[in-house]
Amino acid sequence: MIRYLKAGVKHALGMHRPGRRLPVLPDDVLLASYPWSGDTWMRLLVANLLYSDRAADLGNLHRVIIDPEVSVKRDIDRVARPRIVKTHGSFDPRYRRVIYLVRDSRDVAVSQYNSLRESGDMITMEDFIEGFVTEGADRHFGSWGENVGSWLAGRARHSGFFLLRYEDLLADTERELRRVADFAGWATTPEKISRAVDRSSASKMRENKSKHGQHSQLIKSPPAGGWQRDLPAPQVARVEAVWGDIMACLGYELVTRDYRAALASNLIGLLASGTAG
Repeated sequence: MIRYLKAGVKHALGMHRPGRRLPVLPDDVLLASYPWSGDTWMRLLVANLLYSDRAADLGNLHRVIIDPEVSVKRDIDRVARPRIVKTHGSFDPRYRRVIYLVRDSRDVAVSQYNSLRESGDMITMEDFIEGFVTEGADRHFGSWGENVGSWLAGRARHSGFFLLRYEDLLADTERELRRVADFAGWATTPEKISRAVDRSSASKMRENKSKHGQHSQLIKSPPAGGWQRDLPAPQVARVEAVWGDIMACLGYELVTRDYRAALASNLIGLLASGTAG
């Protein structure tokens, strides 16, 4: 009883976190991505582009980019429109404009595995990859393939959907940020783009290390293709056997020799299950 009373009071005061129940406004722009895909850096870039009068960092980022899983309703109501909303969730048909940041699943896996090891988790790479391809980096968000696939299936050919690869953003940040701004309809200039990129750089963020402490690790911009060095061949093959079709569609080069055979086997299995149903 007490628990429900406390929840009711928090809701009445706007101190609850709305999560996926956040009411969507017509001019909202959604920044979607799977965890460990570079979304913190992307949010910093957008925040520093749109609010050029003040530098965005991890201390104030939540005040300009909404995270319904973290921000309370009272703070969300104070954010100026058009709102920028962040999510790691799967396809949500309510949003008219979506920027989806995708990263090579092999690098996503390595990033999460390294983070687990740094936190003291002694899981083996083999066991981790098996869980990664079946349950995902976070059970709340599903697997990489489920998350990415849901957005591609639901919005790939929609004019209000912008697909951005982390690798392209890393290779030419100013160009890709300009493309994002053009898609979202944000008025900008080359000077604003350049300033946003500079303010969001890893070197700038390192200056805030003492201020943000342990959270400073969230702003790292890991290199693309690190999986080639850190992911053993059997685990590369496991990831590609499960998601090779999606990865190929996104332009990620596959290296497993028997990928085509695995893909054909998966396709036959899907057809068989469909026929049986």
